[in-house]
Amino acid sequence: MLRTANIGVCDIREAAARERAASTAGNRPLFYFRFGVDQALPQERRTPVTPSSSSRYHRRRSSGSRDERYRSDVHTEAVQAALAKHKERKMAVPMPSKRRSLVVQTSMDAYTPPDTSSGSEDEGSVQGDSQGTPTSSQGSINMEHWISQAIHGSTTSTTSSSSTQSGGSGAAHRLADVMAQTHIENHSAPPDVTTYTSEHSIQVERPQGSTARVAPKYGNAELMETGDGVPVSSRVSAKIQQLVNTLKRPKRPPLREFFVDDFEELLEVQQPDPNQPKPEGAQMLAMRGEQLGVVTNWPPSLEAALQRWGTISPKAPCLTTMDTNGKPLYILTYGKLWTRSMKVAYNILHKLGTKQEPMVRPGDRVALVFPNNDPAAFMVAFYGCLLAEVVPVPIEVPLTRKDAGSQQIGFLLGSCGVTVALTSDACHKGLPKSPTGEIPQFKGWPKLLWFVTESKHLSKPPRDWFPHIKDANNDTAYIEYKTCKDGSVLGVTVTRIALLTHCQALTQACGYTEAETIVNVLDFKKDVGLWHGILTSVMNMMHVISIPYSLMKVNPLSWIQKVCQYKAKVACVKSRDMHWALVAHRDQRDINLSSLRMLIVADGANPWSISSCDAFLNVFQSKGLRQEVICPCASSPEALTVAIRRPTDDSNQPPGRGVLSMHGLTYGVIRVDSEEKLSVLTVQDVGLVMPGAIMCSVKPDGIPQLCKTDEIGELCVCAIATGTSYYGLSGMTKNTFEVFPMTSSGAPISEYPFIRTGLLGFIGPGGLVFVIGKMDGLMVVSGRRHNADDIVATALAVEPMKFVYRGRIAVFSVSVLHDERIVIVAEQRPDSTEEDSFQWMSRVLQAIDSIHQVGVYCLALVPANTLPKTPLGGIHLSETKQLFLEGSLHPCNVLMCPHTCVTNLPKPRQKQPEIGPASVMVGNLVSGKRIAQASGRDLGQIEDNDQARKFLFLSEVLQWRAQTTPDHVLYTLLNCRGTIANSLTCVQLHKRAEKIAVMLMERGHLQDGDHVALVYPPGIDLIAAFYGCLYAGCVPITVRPPHPQNIATTLPTVKMIVEVSRSACLMTTQLICKLLRSREAAAAVDIRTWPPVLDTDDLPKKRPAQIYKPSNPDTLAYLDFSVSTTGMLAGVKMSHAATSAFCRSIKLQCELYPSREVAICLDPYCGLGFVLWCLCSVYSGHQSILIPPSELETNPALWLLAVSQYKVRDTFCSYSVMELCTKGLGSQTESLKARGLDLSRVRTCVVVAEERPRIALTQSFSKLFKDLGLHPRAVSTSFGCRVNLAICLQPHRLGKLAEQGTSGPDPTTVYVDMRALRHDRVRLVERGSPHSLPLMESGKILPGVRIIIANPETKGPLGDSHLGEIWVHSAHNASGYFTIYGDESLQSDHFNSRLSFGDTQTVWARTGYLGFLRRTELTDANGAKKMSLRNSPRRSRRHYSTRIVIALFSHNLQIEYLSP
Repeated sequence: MLRTANIGVCDIREAAARERAASTAGNRPLFYFRFGVDQALPQERRTPVTPSSSSRYHRRRSSGSRDERYRSDVHTEAVQAALAKHKERKMAVPMPSKRRSLVVQTSMDAYTPPDTSSGSEDEGSVQGDSQGTPTSSQGSINMEHWISQAIHGSTTSTTSSSSTQSGGSGAAHRLADVMAQTHIENHSAPPDVTTYTSEHSIQVERPQGSTARVAPKYGNAELMETGDGVPVSSRVSAKIQQLVNTLKRPKRPPLREFFVDDFEELLEVQQPDPNQPKPEGAQMLAMRGEQLGVVTNWPPSLEAALQRWGTISPKAPCLTTMDTNGKPLYILTYGKLWTRSMKVAYNILHKLGTKQEPMVRPGDRVALVFPNNDPAAFMVAFYGCLLAEVVPVPIEVPLTRKDAGSQQIGFLLGSCGVTVALTSDACHKGLPKSPTGEIPQFKGWPKLLWFVTESKHLSKPPRDWFPHIKDANNDTAYIEYKTCKDGSVLGVTVTRIALLTHCQALTQACGYTEAETIVNVLDFKKDVGLWHGILTSVMNMMHVISIPYSLMKVNPLSWIQKVCQYKAKVACVKSRDMHWALVAHRDQRDINLSSLRMLIVADGANPWSISSCDAFLNVFQSKGLRQEVICPCASSPEALTVAIRRPTDDSNQPPGRGVLSMHGLTYGVIRVDSEEKLSVLTVQDVGLVMPGAIMCSVKPDGIPQLCKTDEIGELCVCAIATGTSYYGLSGMTKNTFEVFPMTSSGAPISEYPFIRTGLLGFIGPGGLVFVIGKMDGLMVVSGRRHNADDIVATALAVEPMKFVYRGRIAVFSVSVLHDERIVIVAEQRPDSTEEDSFQWMSRVLQAIDSIHQVGVYCLALVPANTLPKTPLGGIHLSETKQLFLEGSLHPCNVLMCPHTCVTNLPKPRQKQPEIGPASVMVGNLVSGKRIAQASGRDLGQIEDNDQARKFLFLSEVLQWRAQTTPDHVLYTLLNCRGTIANSLTCVQLHKRAEKIAVMLMERGHLQDGDHVALVYPPGIDLIAAFYGCLYAGCVPITVRPPHPQNIATTLPTVKMIVEVSRSACLMTTQLICKLLRSREAAAAVDIRTWPPVLDTDDLPKKRPAQIYKPSNPDTLAYLDFSVSTTGMLAGVKMSHAATSAFCRSIKLQCELYPSREVAICLDPYCGLGFVLWCLCSVYSGHQSILIPPSELETNPALWLLAVSQYKVRDTFCSYSVMELCTKGLGSQTESLKARGLDLSRVRTCVVVAEERPRIALTQSFSKLFKDLGLHPRAVSTSFGCRVNLAICLQPHRLGKLAEQGTSGPDPTTVYVDMRALRHDRVRLVERGSPHSLPLMESGKILPGVRIIIANPETKGPLGDSHLGEIWVHSAHNASGYFTIYGDESLQSDHFNSRLSFGDTQTVWARTGYLGFLRRTELTDANGAKKMSLRNSPRRSRRHYSTRIVIALFSHNLQIEYLSP
């Protein structure tokens, strides 16, 4: 990992001083804190901001819409200074690099994991156990000592730390020696609650009926074992025990190995940094908020408050909504809110369903689906649910069926049992509709009844009906949804007593009074916007001015204007709203913010919000805004409001502020630093603990132990005004809502449970709460904690306006080699060039490395407006991460630097002794190991009636069939409706090929050996054009035509294949010919660069003088070009002899003869798909039913209906076809069965692909269509590669054919240990083992094919249980790669390799796949033993190769694939 040390700060001190002068107003001091002592350093006098500096600020920031949450001029200038230092060091831009495994000849015992129980840790643990719980006086002394260390420097701190621990080192070393030689099972005793004195216990007020929970007991146990799983304490030696385990039947590892992930055996264990900072303060004490006051006129419930104001002050304004022009749209009074809520409550309970069976009963859950511009309708529906004692679940409006996160919202509604959704009339009309006008069922959502809550659609309640208003109790009031880090959506339940207590606490903390006016810019459906703008406002009869998000986008100053217009006392905003107001501010004179007594910053928990607060104060202080008005708050869905800064009248009391070292924060330690440093984080307090609550911070991981005073932890709250559970998730509820913080001695601090807030922070001097991040944004990389918001801020500091579209950046982590790696995804501006973007990406990596000392795994830029969005326009982080993991982001620029962050690479592989030349002389059986080789049936010994064997060339076979069986149908092409679109008999194909040959010779003026590109859609024309080229002596190259809807992307691939293949001519249809000359095509490829294009729709009528016959069977027949998944274009040469041998091998393997019918649904452009589509029918004479895969997009059931209609017994398809059928027909099996679809006659269904088998897909396909008669054994896969297009191809035979020896054994699945494979060994494990890979049966080796496993480095043969490269020898091997430059060394190495010893005469082709051959104890019905061959594509390091396992069976020699 790249690290930057000794970075100078002198070049940014002046800039930092300027920023400090411009960051605060007037005489505001900067509060530096030291923990344990409430004192401040000498205050700095700040110069007031002048109008000139204010206007300069506007000019500097008005050019873009950067996210203000992460803006800091100090941080930006620090990043620029760090980048300047990088330039001085002449650091090269990270470039892609290859790696090779270091193979060393050492024993496996040399790679034991290092001992992590070092002496220093033992000393610390012994000393920590002996100290016990520190008292407050001890903590004060320790803090004074720590402050002196922080002032005098880190050297003194290290020296004093070592000196204070030297006292117990002798006992610690003795204990370590005993621990090293003795096997101890350490079971930690449960905490002794009885010895915990009452003076340390904490009591919290609880409502009647709540029960105290007993603190949980914690314990652990560890069993020390050797690498072979032998206990150390065993009396039998390890070697004997290992031999006994080997001889056991069946062979299976100990049970504990199935569930223990021993990845230490594979990965390098990183040692902790000995110089990392550690917490040195005393254990913190829980902080209690002020007592929640009891006011006599407070209502007993929120419904009672609504009834009071609705009857006493019915004309008092409750809510004013605004339109997009900023004008009042509707004023909801308390009288209207009361009557309409009663109306909604009555209709919910009595008008849904019948009187005997109502749809909604008290206690049921209903969804509230209202847009963000209609708070009045939401407010009426919410209080209607409260009056009806129904639990509302507010959610976002689904705009489409594929909204980001919509499926998880549906899962929450389903788990809550929601069947009714309340909505407004306008929202109901805007929902997506089906052609019949009905609202479709959204993906993952339950079936809902949509109920409109407008008064005109509701019935008036009877005069004698009145809602039952009770005092607040423990019944659920509402459920607020929360999106987790992994994208899952949880429902946080809030009881009625918690709801009322929370409103009372907010009223006391904020000093709310009756008839106050509050401006709300936040989302009123959840979080701070709901608590202040919907709930607490009604309790205090306040007037809420709601500013919709659509108005903020048009006029960012609208909320400030409404504060001035209504003389509002309170405003609820986010830091982005403050930033947008700064951008739009143009020295308007009519702004007066003196009426504001409280400006609540809802995202104050984000440490980067301090920049917005300071900048907003600088600009608007001259407009009447006071410093003490800005009140950041911290909140979470679980704990509701955690802390809030109180509005004060004392302007001389400065808010809390600290400058912390980012390096210390990554280790969870608080270290005060100076602003001149590069890597610092300036944080502001979020106020005090809420009234009636108790707060503490606990360690984020493991046992909830109290943190020390200089340690970062997760804030926990114990109060009545919190959430109570995750609805329906008792396990997660226990981990979050039932936490018992413990002291260092193991005693709980309270008998009442605390609630995890999900906020990381600490409690500073004076009880001020500081938040430095969230648990959801925490990324632990190499043992260090990094916050995603900090990484975003650093990336945005590197000139974001030129490259990042609207500052939209997503930061998350992915797991690679059991550690988290940082990924940054940003939307690129449309006008940014690739070169400029790459330079920006490189500078971002350098800045993050300098500021945070962490490497970035991947930095990707995607086009603007392509990342999934949240309902309010932000980036949907979990959906973005899922797209990244699926490979569906489609970035336009990517910079990956794994070498800077993946530092725990696997240990070097252990080299196994290979079979030497002397051993080969003895024979194939050497030291109990067989040489790993196998072969299919010998073509020379097979007796059959193949009349085509007498012809050397396919062109001669076609002429012979046209003479002997002219009317025999070879090909039938189906359209999307399942009807026959075209067909070809033998004589029709022969005559059409003759006409094409004449056209090539006369119009194209081509000669023997010229290359011709065939650009045709899948169909008959492609086949005729291919044989026309053979008749003319030309070499055909099949090319996939460009897609009409995506010409810009697909046409360059066509041009590349035409150029690389050196095609002298291009043949195609008239439609594609017009497509190549279209404007869209001309924009992608210049028309003048194409070779001559021939249209085969208009063919000459005369026959050729003679049909070309090759002089040598080894001459080139055709070129097979394929583009791999990594974008590599590889073309191989196929000779006439190899083509004929290939067709004969497939004919014998699949038993093809003229009376057979085979259905083919493949792309006919390369590999085995092209051979099956174009060649096999001519050679074998069977009828091929051709189904273009593109037709399945219109009719997914086309392929299966054709198989059923023509009663086909054998069919071939691709994975894309199988996936399309599985997804498109998953819910239509019953209707297909009603249409007569019957797959019981199918005996073979082979999946053709040059990739690893998709076991889950094939199993899903088999299970899905089992009810339609498809036999599970009928589905199988094939295996081929570039050097040999089909190594194995034989599906399982069913029925009577088993008696003829063509059936394989029953399909089985075995599991192989990946750890053993990495050391070139094979070990079978049981299902469920954490390191297992499944092995799936797949087919037989083709006749005439030989396989051997060779060492890729020494080129020597290997044994059965060794991992090596698969080499193949066959008559249908490709002749070599076709390249323009003619690299003969690569061709000879891949296609003409020989073993270094043993059989040195045979010429082999190297497949590039690693594999093994292993004989297992599994036998088939005939008693034949099985062998397995594992292969995987070669890479520069085998640790990360894509694994494919093939299993070969002796006697029947079938092949299996293994997929992770």
